[in-house]
Amino acid sequence: MPVLSHNYITFGSFNNTGKYNSGVFEVWARILNAVPDSRLILKWRTFNDVTLKQSVREVFAKHGICAERIELRGPSFHADLLEEYTGIDIALDPFPFTGGLTSCEALWMGVPVVTWPQSRVVSRQTFAFLSAIGLPELAAADADDYVRIAVALANDLERLQIFRVTLRSRMKIATLCNTVEFARMLEDTLITLYCDIAQ
Repeated sequence: MPVLSHNYITFGSFNNTGKYNSGVFEVWARILNAVPDSRLILKWRTFNDVTLKQSVREVFAKHGICAERIELRGPSFHADLLEEYTGIDIALDPFPFTGGLTSCEALWMGVPVVTWPQSRVVSRQTFAFLSAIGLPELAAADADDYVRIAVALANDLERLQIFRVTLRSRMKIATLCNTVEFARMLEDTLITLYCDIAQ
């Protein structure tokens, strides 16, 4: 677990930078301010852009987060990206456009994801994954709740360790990864829709 070797919590988000906005950065800065010495790693291919990196650091600086606590990483091979989750304690989901595959990969690698589902489908993807593996409590009701959940996780190393060793098995036994069961459910749904239309 990264915190045990670093002596600080490492938050991370490997989402498309198009999903980030001022509200996201404000909430994440609140979390960093509430968890002393914590770091945030953001990774996406657009972080090869020096101007973008500087603008992101400036936003966090306005919220009292120094540049040394923000690490911005560019692209890598997929296998290397997955390996980088070994350095992340807690994943932070952007909003209102949440992660999809990114959230699945974080969970698969044993990293809990804090999310904030809202009214639109694109804001509820991670919530659907968490619900499928029995962890809806990682979904926030609002910005304050998002901060509360993330900070509580950061202060509960025992729970983080449990997540590290159990999240993948949770996914394996959930409908989320049961392709046969999912196919049957989809078939049943399509047949029902067809029958409804045919009547």
